[in-house]
Amino acid sequence: MASLRLSPITIRSKPSSPPMASSSASSASPISSSSFSLRRVPSLKLSFPGSGPLRRRGRGRGAAGASMMDTAASSYATALADVAKSNGTLDATVADMEKVDRAFSDPTVQSFFSNPTVPTEKKLEVVAEIARASDLQPHTISFLNILVDMRRIDIIKEIVKEFEACYNRITGTEIAVVSSVVKLESQDLAQIAQAVQRLTGAKNVRIKTMIDPSLIAGFTVRYGSSGSKLIDMSVKKQLDEIASQLDFSSIGLV
Repeated sequence: MASLRLSPITIRSKPSSPPMASSSASSASPISSSSFSLRRVPSLKLSFPGSGPLRRRGRGRGAAGASMMDTAASSYATALADVAKSNGTLDATVADMEKVDRAFSDPTVQSFFSNPTVPTEKKLEVVAEIARASDLQPHTISFLNILVDMRRIDIIKEIVKEFEACYNRITGTEIAVVSSVVKLESQDLAQIAQAVQRLTGAKNVRIKTMIDPSLIAGFTVRYGSSGSKLIDMSVKKQLDEIASQLDFSSIGLV
């Protein structure tokens, strides 16, 4: 099974802002939060479209329910992006959200927070533990606490996805997903990022890597809206092309 993770490669267009690398691939963050001057925020004030406080949306099933979830996730993500932008901590906050996404990828954690019988106080305690372990910023912690209080922590994965989209839009960042059989070297990923930057004209390029044994050798690069564009330099593609050109219909099997 292919596994997805962030590489420590970030290409920026301005030479005065060199790419920053994470301390390790396992921590999976292209930006080191320690490189930023963080200001403590005692509380998080969220502003949503429309008047009055945000109310819990219905959780209907089917397309209508999915649409409501997407709307809620987008609203929360936009609010967090606004706070991070005003604080000058967009890069550090996107790193925070990547840590949160990894924490909530654990099925046990997901089950715990989606369980309505678990008291809110217990959930807040676990949020505090996650925050300490992940070294989250104060406003990210406040944001997670609000989600628990609003009983919307169950859509945190969708919020992370929407926040990344907000971040990419604000910073002019293009995401490129590089799939390969083995881990590529940093210099190889940097060349790929530069190539994607030339193709897209993006201000910044962030690389995510996937290990995919089915490629046999070589690599593929997906970028563009929802990964709509593909650069395929894999041996699998070459073999498929060779097979498509050969006619095996006259060959009999004994």
